[in-house]
Amino acid sequence: MLNSLDIAKRPQDTRVVVAMSGGVDSSVVAGLLAREGYEVVGVTLQLYDHGEATHRKGACCAGQDIHDARRVAAKLGIPHYVLDYEERFKKSVIAPFANAYQQGETPVPCIACNQSVKFVDLMTVAQDLGADALATGHYVQSRLGANGRRQLFRPVDAERDQSYFLFATTQDQLDYLRFPLGGMGKAEVRELARDMGLEIADKHDSQDICFVPQGKYADIIRKMHPEAVAEGEIVHLDGRVLGKHEGIVHYTIGQRKGLGVAAGEPLYVVKLEHKTGRVIVGPREALKTHTVRLRNVNWLGARPLAEASAGNGAPVEVKVRSTRGPQPAVIQMRGEDVYVTLVSGEYGISPGQACVFYADDTGTSEVLGGGFIAEAVPQALVA
Repeated sequence: MLNSLDIAKRPQDTRVVVAMSGGVDSSVVAGLLAREGYEVVGVTLQLYDHGEATHRKGACCAGQDIHDARRVAAKLGIPHYVLDYEERFKKSVIAPFANAYQQGETPVPCIACNQSVKFVDLMTVAQDLGADALATGHYVQSRLGANGRRQLFRPVDAERDQSYFLFATTQDQLDYLRFPLGGMGKAEVRELARDMGLEIADKHDSQDICFVPQGKYADIIRKMHPEAVAEGEIVHLDGRVLGKHEGIVHYTIGQRKGLGVAAGEPLYVVKLEHKTGRVIVGPREALKTHTVRLRNVNWLGARPLAEASAGNGAPVEVKVRSTRGPQPAVIQMRGEDVYVTLVSGEYGISPGQACVFYADDTGTSEVLGGGFIAEAVPQALVA
C-alpha cells in the first residue's frame, strides 16, 4: 500500500522535508503533511542579503520571510532549519542573470534557482537528513504513470500555474519531489491556512525578482558589468540612426515604451546587439518569429526526444512566455540542435527565455520538458 505521497510506508514512518519560504503556500504544505501524520522537517534557505529587501512586500526568502517560516514551524510543532546559501545563490542565479542581460538576453532567474539551489542543493540536504521526499508549495502536479515513472502536469488552478518555471526538473528530481498543492486553488489554500491558525494566511504572494530591491534590475547589472550600461545607438531596421541609449540592459525584445526616440510610427525593440551595443527597432510586425533554436533541453517524455521528433517532428503545445497560454508547435532535431516551429508564430521572443513543452492544450496537460531559447530570429531579419 502506498501513502498519499506514493511512498510504500505509513505516514508516521515517512520523513518529508518541506521547502519553507515563509509564504502561505509552503506553510500550508507543511501543515497538511503534519496533519496527515508525516514526520515533517522544515528547511528555509537564506539566499541573499535580506537587509536590502526587508522593506519590500513580496520579497521571497527575505528577513521577514525567514521569521515567518520559523513562526509557522513553531505553530505546527515541527523542526525547522535556516541554511545560508547566499554564496551559492550569487554564483548560480545572480551572476548568470547579470551575464545574460549583458549579452542582450532576457533571463528567467526563477528557473535557474529551481535548477540549482532548490532542486539540487536543497534536495541534497533533504537526502542527507534521511528524507523520503522533498515537498514544495509550487502549483504543479506530479503522479505515477502506469510504468512507475513519475510524470509532471499543469495544476488545477490555471492562474497559479508554475509549470513554466519547473520545465528543467529532471526525471530523478521529479521522482523525489512532491507538490501537494497541485490539485487546489489559491483560495482553498488560504482557507486551509486560516483553519490551521497560521498568521500568514493573508500574506501577499512573492512578486518580481526576489533579489532585486525596488525591482531595479539594472542596478544589479551595473555593479557586476559596468560595460553593459555603455552608451550606444538606437537604429531602425532600415538603417536610420534614431538616437542614443544608455545601455542595452535597459531594453528587452518587444519593448515599446521608454525607447527614448521620437518617430512617426509605433516602434518596438526587435534585436539587441551586445557586441556593437546597438538597439535595433522596427514596427510590431518585424517582431514575429516562427522558429527558435533551444539549448539545455530537458525532455520528460516517455520516448527519447530523437525518436519522438523523427520524421515530421513531434507535435506539441509550447509556452514561450510565462504569461501566455500554450500554442501549437512542432519539435525537430537537426543533428544535436533542437528547434521548435510555432505554427502561428509569436511576437517579441527573446533569447534567454524558456520554451516549455506540453502534451496538449488541456488545462492539466502533461509537461514534457523544455529548453532555453538560444536563438529567435524574427521573420523580418531572416536573410
